[in-house]
Amino acid sequence: MRRLFALAFVAIMMACGLAARAEETEYDPAKVSDSLRAIFQFGSAQTKQALNANTITLITGTIGGTYVQIGADLASVLDDGNKLRVLPIVGRGSVQSVADILFLQGVDIGIVRADTLDYLERKGFAKDIKKQFTYVTKLYNEEMQVIAPKSVQSLRDLEGKRVSVDLPNGSTFVTVLTVAERLGLKANWLYIEQRIAMEKLKAGELDAVIVVGGKPYKSVSNFNNDGRFHLVRVDYEKPLQGDYLPATMTSKDYPNLIAEGERVDTIAVPALLAAYNWAPGSDRYRKLTQFVDAFFTKFPALQNPPFHPKWKETSLAAPLAGWSRLPYAQQWLDSHNVQPVARGRFDEFLKQNPAAAKGAQSDADREALFKQFQAWQADQTAKDTVKDAAKDPAKDASNARAQVVRPSKPQ
Repeated sequence: MRRLFALAFVAIMMACGLAARAEETEYDPAKVSDSLRAIFQFGSAQTKQALNANTITLITGTIGGTYVQIGADLASVLDDGNKLRVLPIVGRGSVQSVADILFLQGVDIGIVRADTLDYLERKGFAKDIKKQFTYVTKLYNEEMQVIAPKSVQSLRDLEGKRVSVDLPNGSTFVTVLTVAERLGLKANWLYIEQRIAMEKLKAGELDAVIVVGGKPYKSVSNFNNDGRFHLVRVDYEKPLQGDYLPATMTSKDYPNLIAEGERVDTIAVPALLAAYNWAPGSDRYRKLTQFVDAFFTKFPALQNPPFHPKWKETSLAAPLAGWSRLPYAQQWLDSHNVQPVARGRFDEFLKQNPAAAKGAQSDADREALFKQFQAWQADQTAKDTVKDAAKDPAKDASNARAQVVRPSKPQ
């Protein structure tokens, strides 16, 4: 009998403890369930309207890519009950995302690569397409990653070889073919989904697989290297310096493909958050302002774990050549005194790269050099943020905070 009383007492104490912990949590699961039940049972036309009015639909990229992870991060940080919901959608890459932003009624915003619109205009698929787009912010730089046997030392060694450049509605092929045209490189370009292409490479049916995406890119990180393969060097040649940036990958990024202590030079292209160029005052423009308010305000949280390391490269006010920023986004940055990269640090970069500084004689050379500086700045910012976080996590959040007639799309 005494044992039964003891067990009963323990059960009562456990129940009290659980109840106390439920009160301490920010959300009581029972209350959340009740609120969802109310939506299903008593939801009306007004409920439907309110939910849709505060939901932003974000088109991302393919499974395993950086875009999907970035979209998931935004939803995790920005969702705020009924005030704002970010709904990421798995997409097919940058080219398809451009079409989705233009034509799908429910798509509000998407992740797009900076060179995509130029490619579409150059190939005659669209005319004056940039006038129909605006951007919220540049996100980060996406590196070109070339996986090939160790006999292939540089991108130019792929002349005449069988090279997979992902699917034709994605974005890797846009960057690869643009780079190839500028370098005069001719290969047997094949459109094969990345996971299948990786297996064909191992079987000897391909000579290389090229992936363009923010490092560490999941499918590249997961490549099961048996020792035959590595990441190939992509030189920052002059024909590429107008639209691309220099970049570096190390064994810390891809220990499966780069030997410890070594680095592989490559190029990178910016990724950005793009939207249709809605007229100010329209309801779709209002939704974008809601997103900007939440995103820019909560941006520092994205620069800390567990979110994608590429967020550490993001500078909200960084300009993007050839693109027009969403007016409200620029107003927010101005009102909060968030400035782009300070030119003062350019001097520090020049001191560390005297040979490059000496060769920058023309305006075009200086512009190319400044692009190199921007890439260097992104790398330095990421390193500084990591150092500060190790010393003082609170200081890390504070530093990140400091960086911190129109066409008509059918409704």
